Order: sequence, then structure tokens, then C-alpha cells
Amino acid sequence: MYLGNQIFNLFYYFFTIYTITVFILYISITVVSLVGIKQYFNKTSFVKYTSVLSSPFAPSISILSPLYNEERNAISSIRSLLTNHYVNYDIVIINDGSSDKTLELIIEAFQLKKVEYTFEQKIKTENILGIYKSTNPAYEKIKLINKERGGKSDALNAGLNISENEYVVCVDGDCILADDALQKMIKPFLEHTEKEVVACGGVIRIANGCKIKDGRVIEKKLHHSILVKFQVLEYLRSFLLARVGWSKNRGLMHIAGAFCIFTREKAIAVKGFNRYTLGEDMDIVVKIQKFMYDAKLKFKTIYLPEPLCWTEVPSTCQSLIRQRSRWARGTIKTLWDHKKMMLNPKYGQMGMFGYPVWFIYERFGPIIEIIGISFFIVSAYLGRVNWMYTTSFLIATYLFAIMYSLFALLTEEMTYHQYDKKGDLTKLILIALIEPFTYHIFMIYPVILGNIQQLFKLKNKWGDIDRKGFQSYKPKTII
Repeated sequence: MYLGNQIFNLFYYFFTIYTITVFILYISITVVSLVGIKQYFNKTSFVKYTSVLSSPFAPSISILSPLYNEERNAISSIRSLLTNHYVNYDIVIINDGSSDKTLELIIEAFQLKKVEYTFEQKIKTENILGIYKSTNPAYEKIKLINKERGGKSDALNAGLNISENEYVVCVDGDCILADDALQKMIKPFLEHTEKEVVACGGVIRIANGCKIKDGRVIEKKLHHSILVKFQVLEYLRSFLLARVGWSKNRGLMHIAGAFCIFTREKAIAVKGFNRYTLGEDMDIVVKIQKFMYDAKLKFKTIYLPEPLCWTEVPSTCQSLIRQRSRWARGTIKTLWDHKKMMLNPKYGQMGMFGYPVWFIYERFGPIIEIIGISFFIVSAYLGRVNWMYTTSFLIATYLFAIMYSLFALLTEEMTYHQYDKKGDLTKLILIALIEPFTYHIFMIYPVILGNIQQLFKLKNKWGDIDRKGFQSYKPKTII
């Protein structure tokens, strides 16, 4: 009996300490993020990007957009790239062996023709079946690579081989860029002279429910699906608060692969994107920073707290589970591949702070949560529940989760105010109230599934995500 009491007390102490450290971590990251957002606003409030970075002498950028079965969104996404206000850029579209009409639709829409093209294959990829350029001068910035299926990483590596510009921007085929996105993303690379900026990312917003016309978001609105609304709130917390804080702390290990920019030289130096992981975006960010630490070079990784890209998210539970289990497998693989960074002072704040936090709270957080739920069930079955402790613990956790979500909404309202339709904020507040005991618990499942799949090597493919496609804008007829 004494041993049993000791074991139960040990579990109670562990979950209490773990929860308190989570609270402290999130509060600290939030405070740092708010400082970073305020500094960004003060610094950019009077900047005229169009006059500063529309010069033909601006740094050259290649936009890499890998596509696989994106027939619903490909044309809108490419049009959004063409409408960018930046001057000195080209677009490299990589069709990664699509089995639908993606290739045919792009060729027809942009009047592309197969051409002879010589390039140096610095990174080995699957076979290139053809390179296309447009016969229409309006689309002269576009190059299309048609290649055998090799996965997203392989497609991006093919784009790195073909591109010739100083910087490369990676954009998913289901994304819509803001028309000034490149101007804002390249700016940090020009400002920091003492420390080289090697990577930069920006806030990702959800396009489900928005109206799109000619590759631009014309009308911003919340999607009717409660599942999508949960993800809107989740993205606000993750992108608007957390990653800005990680960037300021120099512990940023992940820039969203949907839209990010790197120096091409550094991307090739680390042998491009790892095709043997499902978290290629996280992996290359870690690899480039590790490369800079190993070379003892001063550098920065920047995250901009400004909405620069809109993407379609899963609208069904099945697709969401596939996506998040894949993210979990990618995170596990990246952390394992770079385990030598753990508590290694050679890798600065990333090794001593960023990696350990990601390892403990991102890697094992959901596992600890499922253990906690199981412990509660077993305790209840054995009649050993300390109800005063458990009730206080659950109330504190619930209130903290709500406050963190509401803080993200408040920050959004005070900054970019993207969801400005009547009732949008009220809907998101209601979502914040129910999320901790609905969506959050549900999302433990795909992460545990990803852990099992990675542990037993059950699956190492992306898996298809059901795309509904962007909604076309139709002006209202006034009678």
C-alpha cells in the first residue's frame, strides 16, 4: 500500500511540474513574441516596399513551387506568383509526376512549350522528363519542370538545380501569396550585415472560405466548417505568437514549408532537401543553422509576424489525421537525425534551448498527455483519484489554454485584423472555449499514430490530402 501511494504521488508531482513548466514556457515565448511584433511594427510602419524593392537591381529570387495532383489549385497559385510586385524574380514550377491533369492544365493556361535547357545537377534527383517555357511574353518568368515522381523534397531539389538566382523561395502548390510578400521577405536579408540571414519565414493564414480572383485573395472570411475554424485558431497561436518568439530566442527549428526563403548557396551546401524525411522544411532549417554553427559563422534565422501567404488546410478529419501524423513523423525523424545538437553548447541557443524544448514538449508532449489521461482513468477505476488536486489541475489547464488562445486572437485584432467580418471574432472566441476538450484531445491521436508509424517504419509516404480548391470570386449582381 505504501509503495502504491508513492507511485501515485510520483505521478501527481510529475504532471504538476510538467504542466507548470509548460505554462512558464508559453508565457515566456508569448512575451518575447509581443516584443518582437512591436519592434517589427515600429520598424516597418513607414517603409514603402514598392519604392525600395521594386528596382531591377534588387536581389534575384527564384520561386520554387512543387506540385503533385494540384489540378484544383495550381492555376490560381501560379497566378498569385505572377502578380507579385517584386521585379527581379522567376518562377520554377515542378510537376512531380502528377497523375491528374495538373501538367496539362498548366501547359494550356500559360502557353508553355518544351525547350532544350542545360543545367548542372548539383543535387541528384529523379529523372527530368522535360523543361518548358512560355511562348507568351506575359509569362516569360515561368519555367516548368516535368519529372518522375520523387516526393516533395526531390521536386524542390530539382528546382534548386534549375534555379540560378541568389535566393530561393519555396511555395506549396496550394498557396496564395500576398502581392508584396517577396518584397517583405527579402528585406531582412538586406538589413542584417553583421549577421548573415540564412532563412526567413512569414505567417501562414487559412484560405478555406476566402474568395480568390486571378491569384489574389479578394474576400477574407471564415470557413463554415468547425474543423477549419479550429485550425484557424491553431495557426494564429503557432504562427503569430510562438514562432516569432522562437526566432527572437534563436531557437527556431521550423519555418513553415508552405512559404519560406533561403540563400540558394547554403541550401546546396547542405545537399538540399532530405528526401528520406517527411519533414523536409524543418530538416533544412536545422541543417542550414547547424552548418553555420559548424563553420563558426554569425547568422540569423528570421520569422516575420505578418500574413504573407494563404493556404488550404484539410477540411475532413481523415485528411487532417493524415497530415498531422505526417508532421509528427517528420518532426521525430528530424530530431533523431540531429540528436548531436541536444544540450551541445557548440550549437548555441538552439542546442541548449531550442532543441531540448522541441524534444521534450513537441516530441513527447502528446505522449505525456495520453499517459496523463490513462493515469486518470486507472486512478478513477481504482478509486485513488485525488479529486481536489485533479479538479484544480484541470481548471488551471483549461483556463490557461483559453487565455493563450484569446491572447492570440487579441494580438490578431490589434495587428492585422484579417478576419473582419461581423461575427468572425465571436465565432473564434467560442471555438477557443471548446477547443481544449474537443479538438486538442482529438489531435493527440494523429501524433500518437505518427509515433507508432515512425517507430515501426509502417509508413514513409506523404499520403494524399483532399483538396476542395479555392473558391472563385463572383461579384454580386445588384438589381
